[in-house]
Amino acid sequence: MDALPALPDTAGAYRWFYADVTAGEYSAVFIFMVGSLFSPRYSAGVKRGALPLEHCAVNFALYHQGRRQRWVLSEYPEASMQGNGRALRIGRSLLEYAPDGTVRLEVDERCAPFGRAVRASLVLEPQVPAAEELQLVPGLPHYWRALAPRAKARLEVASEGVVSEGLGYHDSNHGAELLGARLPGWHWARVHGPEETVVDYHLPGGVAPVRVSAGALGTKCERRPLLAEARPTSLTGWGLRVPARLHAGNTVVGVPKLLESSPFYARVEARRSGLDVMGEVADFRRFHSPFIRWMAHFRTRVERGT
Repeated sequence: MDALPALPDTAGAYRWFYADVTAGEYSAVFIFMVGSLFSPRYSAGVKRGALPLEHCAVNFALYHQGRRQRWVLSEYPEASMQGNGRALRIGRSLLEYAPDGTVRLEVDERCAPFGRAVRASLVLEPQVPAAEELQLVPGLPHYWRALAPRAKARLEVASEGVVSEGLGYHDSNHGAELLGARLPGWHWARVHGPEETVVDYHLPGGVAPVRVSAGALGTKCERRPLLAEARPTSLTGWGLRVPARLHAGNTVVGVPKLLESSPFYARVEARRSGLDVMGEVADFRRFHSPFIRWMAHFRTRVERGT
């Protein structure tokens, strides 16, 4: 992959880099955010001109057999580009694109809100080309690109004694306005199968969903027709609507395990017979509620800088 893109610099804008891995009994998620979607301070401050570089964050979560083991969410007032634009540093953590295409994510943090030290790394070796960048909703300035839809992955969590290999995934979202202002939310899921990875991105308001398919024949990105009948959903304890089943095409993989559940966001996972599904549901309008912003403080560490 090429050097990292320019970081956003206008109020309400954002860019984040997401990666996940399924490795044996473990799964993990790494997110580097400039203009943090989890930041109550950024949400409240945009009307006063808050800038994305003033609200950067690192998120890391480790799961074992569908249960969370560690949660990191640390917010910083700065980030920096390094290595001729190939690396992004937030606090002590680093996202780096090597010239050979390898992606390395290193987290050196403490659990939120004031917990134990966590040191974790993820190395991705992409097995397929990146997808093209896509505007999620016509007329709105929000974009998504699957950078490494299917990758050989090595996960190490030194603080927990975890070393495991498996399949990884990497993408990036960016936008020029605050999420929830006009784009209320989305839900998406990626499915690793034995030979192919498929990512389905569902959007509100009757917008056609997006599908990325990545395998031996390359990577394809396309708009899909809306389903004639909506698939069943269920409500979390917070009242957030999530899929009742996770699918690989028309195959039911299973009832989703709630890896994370909050009033505005859920992370779900299911595995069966060589199929692995991980996805997210987000309602950004909910996050901008003052009460929910207040709750978000308790899952975040705020650092003064490096």
